Amino acid sequence: MEKEQEKSFELQELCKKYNINLEALEKEQKNLAKNIELKDTINFNLADKFGAIGSSFFENKIISSAVIINPSLETVEQEYFSDILRFPYIPGFRAYRELPAMMQAFQKLDEKPDVVFIQGHGIAHPRLGLASHFSILTGVPTIGITDSLLSGTIKSEDIIFNNKKVGKVLQSKQGSKPLFISPGNLITIKSAYELAKKLIKEPHKFPEPMHIASKYAKEVRDEIYKK
Repeated sequence: MEKEQEKSFELQELCKKYNINLEALEKEQKNLAKNIELKDTINFNLADKFGAIGSSFFENKIISSAVIINPSLETVEQEYFSDILRFPYIPGFRAYRELPAMMQAFQKLDEKPDVVFIQGHGIAHPRLGLASHFSILTGVPTIGITDSLLSGTIKSEDIIFNNKKVGKVLQSKQGSKPLFISPGNLITIKSAYELAKKLIKEPHKFPEPMHIASKYAKEVRDEIYKK
């Protein structure tokens, strides 16, 4: 009980410091979530441009990378954007911290990917996951993948939230935590799961676009800030 009160107090102080109205942001997330469409907007079996957004952090800065790879898992394009963080880390509200830089990096790409993988939640979120938020703003199908569950329960290989199936669990690497896969927007649970599974290349845990994007973001961070 004391720990919960302490966390609540810390959150209140954080919101005061950054002038954040969480109730207003929750309302915005819920309103935006009404735009989510869980349907395959293209035949994802024919997709050949797989995108991903990766982010890395250094002190009060964020480095977001955007990459596109082809069916041979080769990088065809990669861009990045670095900026100062203007929003603190608050579980459930990552989009307000990371989306500005993610959008800037994505907009620098010449090509438009058929689908974008994002390390975060899609519809497996109590309101609006990072992957869903990104898709609503860009109009690009997204898949949210993470190795920690924010809400819901696991039943067999399914993620259940509010008595609805919102994603699937994938044990992509033996001995590692499982991946929680949920569609962000403009793609079905089935297609999101199949694409994620298809693009995993051993020994990497996450689908290859995500691995490449994360690696690139860290390389840029080290080159810029760790000289």
